[in-house]
Amino acid sequence: MSTHTQPAGQSSPPHPMVHGPVGEEIRVRGLVQGVGFRPTVWRLAHACGVVGDVRNDSDGVLIHAWGDAWTLQRFIESLSAECPPLARIDAIERHQLSEAADASDFRIVASETGHVQTGVTPDAVICADCAAEIADPANRRYRYPFTNCTHCGPRLSIVQAIPYDRANTTMADFDLCDACRAEYENPADRRFHAQPVACAVCGPRVWLETRHGARADGDDPCRAASLLLRHGSIVAIKGLGGFQLACDACDEAAVARLRQLKRRERKPFALMARDLQAVRRYCKPDEAELALLQSAAGPIVILRADGAECIASGVAPGVGTLGFMLPSTPLHRLLMESIDTALVVTSGNTSDEPPCIDNADARARLGRIADVFLMHDRDIARRVDDSVARVVQGEPRVLRRARGYAPAPLRLPAGFAETPAVLAMGGELKNTFCLAGNAQAIVSHHLGDLEDALTYADYRRSVAQYLRLFEHEPQAVALDFHPEYLSRKIGYDLAQTWQVPVVEVQHHHAHLAACMAENGVALDALPMLGVALDGLGYGDDGTLWGGEFMLADYRGFTRLGRFKPVAMPGGARAIDEPWRNAYAHLMAAFDWRGFTRQYAGLDVQRFLSSRPRDTLDTMIAQRVNSPLSSSVGRLFDAVAATLGVCRERVLYEGQAAIELEALVDQHALRNDSDAHAYPFEIISTMPDGLRCIEPQPMWETLLDDLLRGTSVPVVAARFHKGLAIAIVRMVECLADLLTGPVDARSVALSGGVFQNRILFEQVAGRLGAAGFRVLTHRQVPANDGGLSLGQAVVAAAQGRDGF
Repeated sequence: MSTHTQPAGQSSPPHPMVHGPVGEEIRVRGLVQGVGFRPTVWRLAHACGVVGDVRNDSDGVLIHAWGDAWTLQRFIESLSAECPPLARIDAIERHQLSEAADASDFRIVASETGHVQTGVTPDAVICADCAAEIADPANRRYRYPFTNCTHCGPRLSIVQAIPYDRANTTMADFDLCDACRAEYENPADRRFHAQPVACAVCGPRVWLETRHGARADGDDPCRAASLLLRHGSIVAIKGLGGFQLACDACDEAAVARLRQLKRRERKPFALMARDLQAVRRYCKPDEAELALLQSAAGPIVILRADGAECIASGVAPGVGTLGFMLPSTPLHRLLMESIDTALVVTSGNTSDEPPCIDNADARARLGRIADVFLMHDRDIARRVDDSVARVVQGEPRVLRRARGYAPAPLRLPAGFAETPAVLAMGGELKNTFCLAGNAQAIVSHHLGDLEDALTYADYRRSVAQYLRLFEHEPQAVALDFHPEYLSRKIGYDLAQTWQVPVVEVQHHHAHLAACMAENGVALDALPMLGVALDGLGYGDDGTLWGGEFMLADYRGFTRLGRFKPVAMPGGARAIDEPWRNAYAHLMAAFDWRGFTRQYAGLDVQRFLSSRPRDTLDTMIAQRVNSPLSSSVGRLFDAVAATLGVCRERVLYEGQAAIELEALVDQHALRNDSDAHAYPFEIISTMPDGLRCIEPQPMWETLLDDLLRGTSVPVVAARFHKGLAIAIVRMVECLADLLTGPVDARSVALSGGVFQNRILFEQVAGRLGAAGFRVLTHRQVPANDGGLSLGQAVVAAAQGRDGF
């Protein structure tokens, strides 16, 4: 018996000189279950004249095929060429069979159980065929809100076990009618083994009810809800992975009422539009953005608010962008049918709690917010939020990885095939966790901020669900250095229970490792440069980092440079009150007397003079609740507060930096000479031996500009450009100093600060122009949502050498 393995799309006949019928066992790995792969194999086998069978098993799809050598070769090539739209072939393995064919046709046979190594596919947006059916009065699924097929519909949100069969989903309680069963059992039908298949006769039902629990009259709940939305109501919608709250996005009063009741003072709301024509009323998406909006993942896409018409001012105050998605399910499509403007469609929760997924819980938690509920009786197996993405430098980049993306496994680079199985716990904010093993990483859907009690409980529950769903048996647990992260504490408890080692991974090393893994950097590759910029992370010296330049591979890192550490007076309060960072940064650059003498005419000087400066000075001098941090996120807060942006308080994470970015004068950014960019100094003589970016010259130039009356948008542009130039200069300086077996011409960029589009494009563009190979995030977020992937690969790499 011979074995032949090749990536998807590559194949060569294993026995071209053999004449007459031959047999092969063909193993297909990847996302090949629950996506119509077996009926595609069946159809192609019949078209090619191949006999045998195909089945699902715990490793993917297994095919036994007999035909002459060239027929089998044509069959294999057609598998890659005509792969179903939701499938992803990672590898095709071919084994020659010695036995003769025992079949006269080609059959689909029952699934086999065993240890799970195949992927669960993400939930997918309604396909064109299903959309046409619900719009066709002659079709039996006309206006049926749960229409789906193997090319679309729920997956992660309903699956409870592997194999992905109906009995293992939340559709198990709905018995198929004769018509649906005929489709389900017909290999030639696109609903063959579509596990959620249903119709109005046998499937889930939708209804409208008041906040008091009374069901509304009428035969079409979606039409009734749509009418209520157009008349100013707030509607709670049971969506694919959780409840959502909706209102008319052009109704100022409705938007303001939703903000007040939801307790979401300023953070932007997501929007839904019926079609691209409606989106174009408010934005001018380019071709890449249009493609992302229409993709099978169907994320919320961040677009510039540059259309001819305006949404209500309360939807996305201060940011200059709008987050649009198209209807992802038949229910949403029917709801939007008669709405040609846009709806706010935001998570069904209050404040930072996780959205509701249960009907009774929704009635209890959302009853004071929603006027009516659009309910249904299909259970949601797990909460799955809407994903968020943005096109930057012409490429889609995921900012929040959830519906449509998770839990599609990421193939790990060369060298990870023999590493131990790892559970990585992620961070504290924007949490995800990761299961790694068998040369792939399964990053969970976005879970959120673990400081919230309900999110924390959901996190613990989700970890347990994934471990069962994927039959993952960790040989190590990876977690962050920070002693107070709840994810760390849970990880230690699990490791103790399982009696497996714990691998502690420094926060910024995890950021860079995630970037390297998603870009295919091999486990044994030479160490490369990395820049990790974020709000803060716990350093291996016990201080708070956030502006780091490293030489890193998967096994370890060396810190080469940083931004100047500045105090955070008040600790966590400095994150919520940007003026504290402004004061600390300005006092690190000047003394109060000199600052007042030079800049007494500025608004920021008058504001800070009214603050308790003596107390702050004592706290900073004595290091009382004023930890030093090299955080670039806090530098952004300081600059924003100095310019009067979110000075006193931020109402959501990153608000000051986001609103500062939105203010940037694009003409000044593009056309002004680099000589106008604010200068930073690179100091090479620090006591700790690290090179340091000193912002003091930037502060002098920025404040002088304000004295001269330079506009805030121009100041913001000069700050962004100057910061980018300083980062690139530091990378060039460090690259010139590196010796030995290192990759000095590659640099990985990671951390939440790089979700600032202007800074990212400036840094990546300038590094590329300087001859560096720039590694960036696309599939996982640059923010803490990608930490778990980095933790997992670091732990796996260390485990290969022995913990």
